[in-house]
Amino acid sequence: MLMHAKAGNSAAILDGKAVAARVRTEVAEKVRAFSAAHGRVPGLAVVQVGHNAASSVYVRNKKKACAEAGIESFSFDPPETVTRQELLGLVELLNKDSRVDGILVQLPLPEGLDANEIMDAIDPSKDVDGFHPTNTGLLAQKRPLLRPCTPFGVIRLAQEYGIKLAGTRSTVVGASNIVGRPMALELLLAGSTVTVCHSRTRDLPSEVARADIVVAAIGKPEMIKGAWIAEGAAVFDVGMNRLDSGRLVGDVEFTAASQRAGWITPVPGGVGPMTIAMLLSNTMDSALRRAAG
Repeated sequence: MLMHAKAGNSAAILDGKAVAARVRTEVAEKVRAFSAAHGRVPGLAVVQVGHNAASSVYVRNKKKACAEAGIESFSFDPPETVTRQELLGLVELLNKDSRVDGILVQLPLPEGLDANEIMDAIDPSKDVDGFHPTNTGLLAQKRPLLRPCTPFGVIRLAQEYGIKLAGTRSTVVGASNIVGRPMALELLLAGSTVTVCHSRTRDLPSEVARADIVVAAIGKPEMIKGAWIAEGAAVFDVGMNRLDSGRLVGDVEFTAASQRAGWITPVPGGVGPMTIAMLLSNTMDSALRRAAG
């Protein structure tokens, strides 16, 4: 098992806010140097179709983070009635726009629009979400370029806290294209032995219990029970679920899990801030690559 230092009987808290602030500071320093060298700042285009309330909060946070880092953000807010052709046309314009280094299409898209088709239309060199099949394929081939922000954020968080991933056993709960699958690829790249669990996994408690590293990304409040967590494990909770009471909880039963884990991310304040920080980092990296030709 992992070596760790607990505060009493509780897990050490992985402070995503603090680490994200460090990443944003790094990006801001790179932005200043880039601006001095190239006479412009990196640009991020954010496309939000319609007015999904949760999406609006995420988009607002992303725009605020861009402003703080000195990255210029371009907002595009087509209505829910936008046609497939119109949205693809907007993406193509952004692909060609030299001011734009990163393109982010906020998901989910309204019914009737194929998210895969829209995401596939983004220039892979501007795909700062890391969702394009080209970028996923490069990660799978151990040649990462633009990496999916949430999995990349988990890796950076582990690095900042000195959590060694090589030689560990990891369990990823959830197999989405956005988090679960790329998270497994990131952990493989880091030298961990990885199990991916999903709706057809037969004995989820046992798969979680054998893991040194647990990444929960299934979208069900407190589904991962604290009793399943191995002593000393590092737990990264990607879930963000709002209960009827209004309280936000993750996919892991936090209080019970923190009595067994060595490290654990809180919800909110854990993985979430890292996702936005890595989006800024990806945008900066894209700008540098594009400037280098």
